[in-house]
Amino acid sequence: MTIRTLIVDDEPPARAWVRAELDRHPDLEVIGECEDGVSAVETILREQPDLVFLDIQMPGLDGFGVIEVVGPELMPPVVFVTAFDQYALKAFDAHAVDYVLKPAGGDRISAAIERVRPRLGEAPAIAELRRILAKLIEEVRSRPSRREWLLVRSPENEVCRFVRFEDIEWIAADRNYVNVHTGKHVYSVRETMRNLELTLDPELFLRIHKSVFVNIAAVREVRPWFNGEYRLTLRGGTEHTVSATFRHRLHEFRKLAPS
Repeated sequence: MTIRTLIVDDEPPARAWVRAELDRHPDLEVIGECEDGVSAVETILREQPDLVFLDIQMPGLDGFGVIEVVGPELMPPVVFVTAFDQYALKAFDAHAVDYVLKPAGGDRISAAIERVRPRLGEAPAIAELRRILAKLIEEVRSRPSRREWLLVRSPENEVCRFVRFEDIEWIAADRNYVNVHTGKHVYSVRETMRNLELTLDPELFLRIHKSVFVNIAAVREVRPWFNGEYRLTLRGGTEHTVSATFRHRLHEFRKLAPS
């Protein structure tokens, strides 16, 4: 069986090092190299490789973010490639996840390949690897870090693209989806408000209604409304009402305002 393999690392020397070691294995075919998390997600979804050598520390969307955006249930088996990160290594060891420290000798890569190779052609083994990835991401997500990008789908041509959270003005629930408004465009994402709230930075997004989040930086005006509610005007001119249930969050920000 030919193992279609993808290399993801933002450092060209590291990619060259991994490729050189993989070329020593006749049954591995390197189908591509990605220098950032965004292109990695796109390539994984498009090419569906059998194995991914994935760097963790990348600017923007890091290695954990790649798995999170693709989804552990769709992610191919992974061998992590990382500089020393004590937290990550403890998590890898706890979940029996394969990793390679860089820089390291090729024997470490070969050892990782030998461990993962027998499991690549077996559906139950791959399902178990994905379950492990899901648990790993759950543990990593418990740290105080948040994604910078959201993967959305364009309604015009079904093309997926990434949107920075800071470019989003507001988000509204729509049954099993949420609609993401960036001012000029509206994108649909299959997500629940509850799960989205775990992803959003509370210092950037304010929940003003059970079905609406607004970007605090996009708020241009706040004025009292009826029955203890408030009315917000965003930079694009859209207006929203802060329901009485969520007005306490707005009061927290008002306490920080100069008198």
